[in-house]
Amino acid sequence: MKHAALTVMALWVLTGCATASDTPQSETVTVFAAASLTDTFTQIADDFEADHPDVSIRLSFAGSSDLATQIVEGAPADVFASADEAQMQNVADAGLTAAAPITFATNVPAIVVPADNPAGIESFADLANPDVATVVCAPQVPCGVAEQIIERVTGVSLSPVSEESSVTDVLGKVTSGQADAGIVYVTDVARAGSPVIGIAIQGADAALTTYPIALLAGAGTTAQKFVDYVAGSQAAAVFADAGFGAP
Repeated sequence: MKHAALTVMALWVLTGCATASDTPQSETVTVFAAASLTDTFTQIADDFEADHPDVSIRLSFAGSSDLATQIVEGAPADVFASADEAQMQNVADAGLTAAAPITFATNVPAIVVPADNPAGIESFADLANPDVATVVCAPQVPCGVAEQIIERVTGVSLSPVSEESSVTDVLGKVTSGQADAGIVYVTDVARAGSPVIGIAIQGADAALTTYPIALLAGAGTTAQKFVDYVAGSQAAAVFADAGFGAP
């Protein structure tokens, strides 16, 4: 009986080992994406995972300049989606892209104010009023670059009370009542909903923001599939619903 019990146990161990080895292992794809892509990429990642049950998409959002710096300094990532071609080029110049970037969406800046618009903002020129607390993105961030282009186009110079590292931070200052107005993207206004209202900027098309995505050096075929998915028709519908323009 003792030998029989040992035999049964040995068979159970062998069977268990075989089952574990036959179980597909989940593959993780790490994606660095601009903060303005938070909602859309979260949905797209969910959709991609639904189509690829053995894949997990790990998303990291921040300002494009911060993400590019992290990648150049060695942060592990498979895919980079930037809100700025210049930041993508910085990564490419460092020899860290495995393929040419693909443009997948566009965006334009807009003014965002609290729903009650306490400062009575109606135009970009109103933001130059010293009594208006305006928040913008830092100059090295894509939304900051866009804001500076609008200053040049309109001839209006702003004196912001703070310069933030991402549009998410700008939006947060406005929704929390710490600022009368901010410069974000039209898509950020849309996703913020009823706590804010957006005001179009005359000449905003001059500051059109282009979004490129690229496979990073050392990434595998699954990461390339995600890049292709983002550039495909199914993801395009998600971007359009969020207010992004076509590439």
